[in-house]
Amino acid sequence: MASPVSVYNSNALDAHIASTPRESLKMELLADVSLLPGEERIIDKDIIYMCHFNGAVKGKVLITNYRLYFKSSDADVTVMLDVPLGAISRVEKMGGASSRGENSYGLDITCKDMRNLKFALKQEGHSRRDIFDLLFRHAFPLSHGLPLFAYVTQEKYAENGWNIYKPVEEFRRQGLPNNKWRITFINKSYDLCDTYPTVLAVPFKSKEEDLRRVAAFRSKGRIPVLSWIHRENQAVIVRCSQPLVGMSGKRNRDDERYLDLIREANDTTKLTIYDARPSVNAVANKATGGGYEGDEYQNAELIFLDIQNIHVMRESLKKLKDIVYPNVEESHWLSSLESTHWLEHVKLVLSGAIQVADKVSSGNSVVVHCSDGWDRTAQLTSLAMLMLDSHYRTLRGFQGLIEKEWISFGHKFASRIGHGDKNHADQDRSPIFVQFIDCVWQMTKQFPTAFEFNEHLLLTILDHLYSCRFGTFLYNCESARDQHEVRSKTVSLWSLVNSKMDIYLNPFYTPESGRVLYPVASMRHLELWVTYYIRWNPRIRQQQQSPVEQRYKELLALRDEYLKKLEQLQLSDSSTSSRLANSPTPNTSSNTSPSQQYTHLHTPF
Repeated sequence: MASPVSVYNSNALDAHIASTPRESLKMELLADVSLLPGEERIIDKDIIYMCHFNGAVKGKVLITNYRLYFKSSDADVTVMLDVPLGAISRVEKMGGASSRGENSYGLDITCKDMRNLKFALKQEGHSRRDIFDLLFRHAFPLSHGLPLFAYVTQEKYAENGWNIYKPVEEFRRQGLPNNKWRITFINKSYDLCDTYPTVLAVPFKSKEEDLRRVAAFRSKGRIPVLSWIHRENQAVIVRCSQPLVGMSGKRNRDDERYLDLIREANDTTKLTIYDARPSVNAVANKATGGGYEGDEYQNAELIFLDIQNIHVMRESLKKLKDIVYPNVEESHWLSSLESTHWLEHVKLVLSGAIQVADKVSSGNSVVVHCSDGWDRTAQLTSLAMLMLDSHYRTLRGFQGLIEKEWISFGHKFASRIGHGDKNHADQDRSPIFVQFIDCVWQMTKQFPTAFEFNEHLLLTILDHLYSCRFGTFLYNCESARDQHEVRSKTVSLWSLVNSKMDIYLNPFYTPESGRVLYPVASMRHLELWVTYYIRWNPRIRQQQQSPVEQRYKELLALRDEYLKKLEQLQLSDSSTSSRLANSPTPNTSSNTSPSQQYTHLHTPF
């Protein structure tokens, strides 16, 4: 009898048990690899995978211009790995030619998606030189003058995902322009701000020359612009970067007047400015020419939200990885998790967004910024908009939210993720977008019927944040994407998602257009996202779908089936009744009319 074998497949994001008869191992191990259009084989090699859960596993590795694929040749345990090269952060040589000990010579691979891989090779004849060089070259193409895979793939989809977000249409959906807010194309050539989009919404009373003077006083020229407006009370969420106050406490009357125009647009008594940073950091930023709005901004109040910077978040996630991979720290789990501070950071981000949403919901306009307005600011505005506007809780609406608040407004994806870049220790790396998706997941857990999309969508987004298969998350800003012709030369992630929407839909979704969501941002109500952070551990029982969700889907399918049968019966009944009504009355002793001969079926649903 064949032994049970564990199968690890990173594409399926799960671990499951299967049986492999010994004779099937004679087949070509890599023959079943399904390559993407445009994907090419680079090298394959006999290798030993140093599996954290099964020990040394012999097999064959295939490297293409998109992925690293491993399949074992062992009869007892079959291990499969399918890792996009874009998910690789670092490749190092393990051991040397004189290394002693079994399987001490090979490759050590660190991934961006919470796992590490180790492979051992024979020490004779520099057997790892070719595979190391080729893997290093194709895992970090930009460092070697090669194109990212997104520019090579030939994938085709029925829908063009680049059309999911059109700024003017989105502003119209919000009811703009109106007599208080106007749309400007002052940045159409990116000369006002090279990290902002071309289409901006600004106060109606502001002039173009005002915008240029304000840009000179805001870090990176990122002036206060509208992200979202409340249809009823006309309160707005405005985003920007810090003012360039500096140590000398410089003032800019144009900037002060501009913020007052924002306040006046809906007669807010006091404009609330949410500075995402801890106050001590904001003060320290004055030394580098930055700062915050002081008392000179009349009719405004400043609130610090105490969210830490990108470096703190990076170290926090590193600590989390240490306690969940390869083995979960069981003995002191709660204290170990607490020591990472990851959930504490998630709580502060959610708490800040709740304050923004609550203030706007009560009719007060707000301005949100951090230092440069592309990290914590994007987290806060997008989460607040998700709480306030049910449109963003739909599948397509959520795609538009990411395109709008993250991609078009210049979150530095290239710097934070390091697509195709070998400089893994770059201090710009930070999991800011991962943290945002974690916050969204926390909200879906607390409001299971409020979101049209499911967890699978969030996992897919994070996988392709790294994969470089799509152009969606490439580069730092819209101007860079235009320069590299991303929209015309690459495929959008939303093309893939919208080609098979069913697998991303939440069966419990109940549309509620006017409902504002206020999640509970306390440590007691937040959870570690196990199915993302610990998904590579086969000993963590994984359920891609809860039994309740699965049963609910089955009942929905059954309902649809019965409704279809009912419709067929009613059609059949009406056509029979029609024929009988039009035919001559038979000479019979019965006085029963056709309508009395048939009973209509009524099934309540």
